[in-house]
Amino acid sequence: MQIWEAALLGLVQGLTEFLPVSSSAHLRILGQVLPSGSDPGAAFTAIVQIGTELAVLVHFRRDLIAMLRAVLAQLLRRPGYDGASARLGWIVAIGSLPIVVLGLALQGAIETVLRDLYLTAAMLIGFGLVLALADRIGSKALTLDRLGWRSGIALGFAQALALIPGVSRSGATITGALFLGFGRPAAARFSFLLAVPAVFGSGLYQLAKSWGDPQRAALAPTVVATLTAFLTGYFVIVGFMRLISRISFLPFVCYRVALGLLLLALLWVGVLSPG
Repeated sequence: MQIWEAALLGLVQGLTEFLPVSSSAHLRILGQVLPSGSDPGAAFTAIVQIGTELAVLVHFRRDLIAMLRAVLAQLLRRPGYDGASARLGWIVAIGSLPIVVLGLALQGAIETVLRDLYLTAAMLIGFGLVLALADRIGSKALTLDRLGWRSGIALGFAQALALIPGVSRSGATITGALFLGFGRPAAARFSFLLAVPAVFGSGLYQLAKSWGDPQRAALAPTVVATLTAFLTGYFVIVGFMRLISRISFLPFVCYRVALGLLLLALLWVGVLSPG
């Protein structure tokens, strides 16, 4: 992989990670049309996602620090801790378990059959329509202080659906939160917070796993892609959080459906191969 290709992949990762359009689908498709002509792979995708999650750490640092301090104070039985932050921290931790367990259990499929582009196209279209339905019928009345354990676990399972490229991790969790009655900003905020343990864990696991692999991606392209994803991702978070307080998710739904149909057409005429 050339450095410019890595930078482009990082740019696309940063642009799409926080939007409900599936960053893994975009990297999967882009990998085939670049001169290197190959799928960058689940491991490369997971490592580059560390860059976008660093952007989450920077943007939501006050929330994350408050949650961490409150959880530690609760564990150490120190008085006066922020109960709401501690509760949210525990919900994020418990909600991260489904994607961890299923990710390890289905690792072989994640790296092979689940990366089929026909499946990716179907997920882009199908889950785009589900997002449209959730955005239409959800009450959008609840804020994060109303998030309970059951809802947190349910959204954790929704996040696990993103193990399939095309679903979109943020799209799945935002969709689930909208169905549960949460407002768009609250749904997006929890989606980003919920991603931190899972995405960092997955990226660090893949990084450690590939360290001694002679077939691993070269260090320089991976670093370039990760840094590019971080810088781009930060500005996307800022813009996205402002945008969804003013508009619906319909533009993202239309984009998902259009991309899915285009992908099916390119597969049909043989421009892209499914595997």
